[in-house]
Amino acid sequence: MIFINESLSKLYFALALLYFLYRIFTARNSKITFEILKACAYFVGAEVFFRTTRGAISYESGKYLVIGFILIGMFYKGISGKGYPYFIYLMFLVPSIFVASTTLSFDANFRTNIAFVLSGPLCLGLCALFCYDKKVTFSQMSKILLFMLLPIITHTAYVYFYAPDLKDILNSTASNREAAGGFGSNQVATALGLGMFLVGMRLFVNSVTIGTRLLNGLLLVFISYRAVVTLSRGGVVAGVLCIAIFLLYYFAQAKAKVKNEIMGVFLLFVGALILAWFVSSNQTGGLTEKRYANQNAAGLQKKDISTGRKDLFLGEIDGFLSNPFFGIGSSRAKDQRIEIEGQGITSHNEVSRILAEHGMLGVIILLILILKPLDFRTRHKKNYYFYALLTFWFATINHSSMRIAAPAFIYALALLNVYYEKPPIHRKQIK
Repeated sequence: MIFINESLSKLYFALALLYFLYRIFTARNSKITFEILKACAYFVGAEVFFRTTRGAISYESGKYLVIGFILIGMFYKGISGKGYPYFIYLMFLVPSIFVASTTLSFDANFRTNIAFVLSGPLCLGLCALFCYDKKVTFSQMSKILLFMLLPIITHTAYVYFYAPDLKDILNSTASNREAAGGFGSNQVATALGLGMFLVGMRLFVNSVTIGTRLLNGLLLVFISYRAVVTLSRGGVVAGVLCIAIFLLYYFAQAKAKVKNEIMGVFLLFVGALILAWFVSSNQTGGLTEKRYANQNAAGLQKKDISTGRKDLFLGEIDGFLSNPFFGIGSSRAKDQRIEIEGQGITSHNEVSRILAEHGMLGVIILLILILKPLDFRTRHKKNYYFYALLTFWFATINHSSMRIAAPAFIYALALLNVYYEKPPIHRKQIK
């Protein structure tokens, strides 16, 4: 319906927002955290779709809505004092704003540049503060991840309608906007890669019957195919890597009986991915193989496998080395590229951007982001999603920076205290 009439996307956005606000404000106190996380998850999954169809209030609505829901959650449920390093992390983002006030060029829009660069890190910090050591059951965690997946399925269907015949639009191995549904292929591939990751986990954890296994297997083919044919590799590689990390840990901690089931489902999983790959190869005339082999359409090897990201990374590292204490200031990395090259290509790597724009404070920020979850893990080892979620965050910020809210929120999900819900015991009354 949205493909036929794009203005319906605005109605979809409004109804989704009203629905989740209603759920939050009418929930019992014990369920508020769960409702907050479901709302955040849904808009994280829908963010790129709303950007594609221009359904949201603004381009950054996804991040701001997640921040808004999290602030509501903090008001009702508070935060854990043990998560104080994330408060330090948020404080360390502030000095770069003052540095930017002296380093940004005269023509740069100070407010919008700062907001664009810091909205992602701010979203991550607030989500981490709220989620740290919050208790949710495994069934609730599964529902949260499902709510993230549902709008990605919607998005995938939209892309199928938008570009049904790839042979008419693909003529090179460069990432293709048309194949991605008319929006940036990097962001679309990241969203669809997230969908691959989520449905891949559901295939192993939530598929009890043959019917649900077949359904999730078909969804995996459905999403993987569209992710691959965007010819944007980062999201696909991240999705497959996260599933692999999840399977390694899930299989290692499973009981013998469950391991046999995992091996059976694994064959379906591999078959789904192979089918998606061969269909994509057939539909693109072999361009997918050449893209992942770093070749052009003629089959010649390209010099730079990173498609320019290496130069951006090295440029930002130079910025850190030239201003190691307080950095060059928020958004200055992009601003410098405008001055030198005449075009402001935004960073694809959050690690190098943080180091360049925050200096030594950036080093501390990265240490907090990496070490604090690992410290949390030493005390809470039940969450078999932990390493996969953390891997998605790190893989995504290294190929797509923090353009979308997904890496910020998914990082925070790794900090939840996930536990098994005890089944109720029914005692027979003695007469």
